[in-house]
Amino acid sequence: MNRRALAALFAAAALMAPALAMAQTSWPTRPLRVIVPYPPGGPSDSSTRIVMERVSSLLGQPIVIDNKGGASGMIGAEAAKSVPPDGYTFLMVTTAMVCITRHLQPIPFDPEKDFVTVGRMATSWGAMAVHPSLPVKNVREFVAYAKANPGKINFGSSGLATITHLIGEMLKLETGIDMVHVPYKGSAPATQALLANQVQVQFDSTVLPHVKAGTLRALAMLGDARWGQLPDLPTLKEQGYEKSDGESWFGIVAPAGTPQPAIGRMAKAMAEAIAAPDIQARLDNAGLRPTWLDPAAFRATITAEARMFGDIIRRGNIKTE
Repeated sequence: MNRRALAALFAAAALMAPALAMAQTSWPTRPLRVIVPYPPGGPSDSSTRIVMERVSSLLGQPIVIDNKGGASGMIGAEAAKSVPPDGYTFLMVTTAMVCITRHLQPIPFDPEKDFVTVGRMATSWGAMAVHPSLPVKNVREFVAYAKANPGKINFGSSGLATITHLIGEMLKLETGIDMVHVPYKGSAPATQALLANQVQVQFDSTVLPHVKAGTLRALAMLGDARWGQLPDLPTLKEQGYEKSDGESWFGIVAPAGTPQPAIGRMAKAMAEAIAAPDIQARLDNAGLRPTWLDPAAFRATITAEARMFGDIIRRGNIKTE
């Protein structure tokens, strides 16, 4: 290439650079879609709608919440995986979808290869609660009672291999206690069984209203934070049980290949939305706490928790059939 042609090429590139930069920073130029792979009304749907309402305002474009429930989130995930990665479709994911289910059955996507992380939004508040007839007031007393009464404590969950099941299995493995798992078709039926003393302990968010009403006794908060409405209730970790904790969180990912400017701007808008006091109050009213993680930290969390839950499933010989 001669000198004149080379100079012309450089000049053209210089003219194109601002246009390319403008194209990158002008995203989004049309409405966005967030696929929620669960039916409306649950915490996955609520957390997404609360946060995305503010994100929509910050980005200046409507955000359509597209509920595609079924198959434990797999139908919505497969739909998100199949769309062009143009920066206009995102997927809400949960702990179970990307950290647990993969160890129990074939799933139609690879959490590491098919999606890129955008950020974690929120985590459900949850507690370890017992029937008030059980003569224990903290986790240490519970463990001592369980060791003195092997196989006589039933713990209820929202179903086989759910996080509400795995937290109980984690406590069994850490302490060596013998509890009998009783799976139910959802958290609410398990809580009703706890109220009726058909099971004696549950690890879930649905126990909290009954703890506040005094019909159940909470022994510990799940996760790494105390709940403002029960400020004197310590976490499992605060009581010395470092390996028996798990959280049900909700985050946003995008199809692999989504342009980085779109990922960056969406993450920035999400972080700003979640930091807003009114959004935090709305999340709290929905039984959620803001637990923002940026794309890199969210990816690291998924990797670490997938490894942790996989280990628990193998050690506990947990199967869904």
